[in-house]
Amino acid sequence: MTPSYGRTAAAFLLLLLLGSGSGAGAAFPRQSTFLNYVNQFLGPQNAARSALRMRPLLWDAKLARYAEWYANQRRVDCALKHSNGPYGENIFWGSGDGWTPAQAAAAWVAEWRWYNYWSNSCSGGRDCGHYTQIVWSTTRRIGCARVKCFGGRGVFMTCNYDPPGNYIGERPY
Repeated sequence: MTPSYGRTAAAFLLLLLLGSGSGAGAAFPRQSTFLNYVNQFLGPQNAARSALRMRPLLWDAKLARYAEWYANQRRVDCALKHSNGPYGENIFWGSGDGWTPAQAAAAWVAEWRWYNYWSNSCSGGRDCGHYTQIVWSTTRRIGCARVKCFGGRGVFMTCNYDPPGNYIGERPY
């Protein structure tokens, strides 16, 4: 089990890196709400991993910066397009501006009902790749971001995972 100071240290480092508060871009929440922001992304995902007796994902500042960079690219159009970067990635879009990180993470986790371990596939023509990335056994770190898109186009959220998962023909756990 990873000591709790690992997550706290990562959060503190991210606070320092983002502390300049230029006001541009994805603009992570104020420091007073930062841990709540991180826990909204981590809570549902780590609960899914815990149900499978897996180690929790740890927040990673480098991945969070990447997620923020990519989320800012999507602010203009709010399109559900993957970054095609070096990490595993889950993306979310919701109309309106009230969507929370916990809701995005819960939507990804809810795909568990469509995953069939024995056939290693999604049943009923449904998507379950968000869920399998979350519970990919070798994935250890996560970083996420949330932005409100321009022109009232909604909310875009992304989480990046390292090492990535979802390799064709391999089971997540």
